[in-house]
Amino acid sequence: MKSQHLQDTALRYFLEVVRCGSISEASQRLNVASSAISRQISSLEEMLDTVLFERRPRGMVLSAGGEMLAAHAQKVALEADRVVADLQALKGLRSGRVRIAASEGFSIDFLPRLINAFQKKYPGFVFQVFVGPPAAVSRQVREGNADIGLTFTRLPEAEIKVVHRQPGPIFLVMRHDHPLSRFKQVSLSQLHPYPMALPDPTTTLRQLFDIACSRQQVVIEAVMTSNYIQTLHNYLVDNDALSITGEVTVRYRTAAGELTIRPIRDCPTDGRFIEVQTLAGRTLPRSVDIFLEYLLAELSKDM
Repeated sequence: MKSQHLQDTALRYFLEVVRCGSISEASQRLNVASSAISRQISSLEEMLDTVLFERRPRGMVLSAGGEMLAAHAQKVALEADRVVADLQALKGLRSGRVRIAASEGFSIDFLPRLINAFQKKYPGFVFQVFVGPPAAVSRQVREGNADIGLTFTRLPEAEIKVVHRQPGPIFLVMRHDHPLSRFKQVSLSQLHPYPMALPDPTTTLRQLFDIACSRQQVVIEAVMTSNYIQTLHNYLVDNDALSITGEVTVRYRTAAGELTIRPIRDCPTDGRFIEVQTLAGRTLPRSVDIFLEYLLAELSKDM
């Protein structure tokens, strides 16, 4: 990439070893001899009078000084990417690359439809989407592997700038003609006659649901649990089972009449939030900013 020419060679090699965890793997990815990478890192250590890595049998681990340099090197790399992208934009190129890290709830329908609609306006844009749990999403942003993070959170994350935040309350989700669909909202006590299909306990959705059940002294036994939300939602279509969800996750399926959502009276509405995240202190390329503006407008729509 052109941005590599704006970065010091030693820093680039150092950063690749940080990402890979070993000189040999960095050598393969960079197509550079291991000895050359070792020399550059040794040169950095000599110049800074600091040991950057602890050499271990299973790889190389950053020292305290190495962590400080890695943070600097990452910012240099991201700034170089931004400069190149913005220079290309000055030429009138309607193109760009956007790297997104997102929780699963956004990746099923919301993001694919959003990206498709955006690319109709900007056909030269390409996207890279990482899907993982909230902590992994923030980590991808923090380590510079994603430009934008889109996730559900309960607690603030270090080194993360929250560009947008809105409540992400829990909803009960069911097939469109379920007996409970006639109510505008439901209580936890109304769930007992029906089988429950619940997300994995590691999700923010399930954690808040379990907390609410504990406070109300309601015991819910799930007939099925899954770490894949789509499996739960498809399970509901042909029976009286219920599940829990966020509004954005099923926005298009509820609009199409496939599923119905209802607020749960006993679950707090401010227990978790939808966050759009970027790396604190980073200036985003103009191409990423264009998509970010589009994302925020769509995310805030009341469906």
